[in-house]
Amino acid sequence: MNQLERNQSILHKYIPEKAVPAIAEWIYKFDFKLKIKKSRSSKYGDYRPPMKGENHLITINYDMNKYAFLITLVHEIAHLSTYNKHKDSVKPHGDEWKLHYKMLMQQFLIPEVFPLDVIMSLRKYMNNPAASSCSDTDLLRILKKYDTRENTVFLEDVPVGSTFSYNDNRYFIRGQQVRKRIKCKDVSSNTVYLFNPITEVLVINTPLFAENTSKLTNN
Repeated sequence: MNQLERNQSILHKYIPEKAVPAIAEWIYKFDFKLKIKKSRSSKYGDYRPPMKGENHLITINYDMNKYAFLITLVHEIAHLSTYNKHKDSVKPHGDEWKLHYKMLMQQFLIPEVFPLDVIMSLRKYMNNPAASSCSDTDLLRILKKYDTRENTVFLEDVPVGSTFSYNDNRYFIRGQQVRKRIKCKDVSSNTVYLFNPITEVLVINTPLFAENTSKLTNN
């Protein structure tokens, strides 16, 4: 099995089948290393330019569904393509990157790759792509429908006063929404944090802690 075949074999696990040949060819064409990483709460993917003679490096979280994985991967490949042409002379998510992202994504906006509802939302998002696809709440909600992770829900759908787990090992109590964020109290420290309503969390059905949620009201 040659390198191209090995790349295709790995990619089949993470992205839609019809997108595999193109992505495998891009790995060869752009000469980058793709690393599948454990879940990171701060980001879904990352691009690093060549350093000290090493290849371009793209990392993607392993636990996304195949459509979200592909969207994130193309996002990072667009960074690579932009870097090859402009180096560090342009903004990371400026007009140049947006143009590269749109051009690279265009061939995948077909029913053979994405479901129709994802295509419609993605086309809208691609009119002016942001630094993270997850900043587009409509797109994120559509992608959530195809998530393979069990029991996770958006924080906005968690009842006030419920205990939930975030980032595997931290527990919070859901409070009230204030403007565009939701107040949540860290159970271990009683510190109140503001969460994006579309943060994915795991609800603890049986409350583990008896807590007063008075700090989490709008007052």
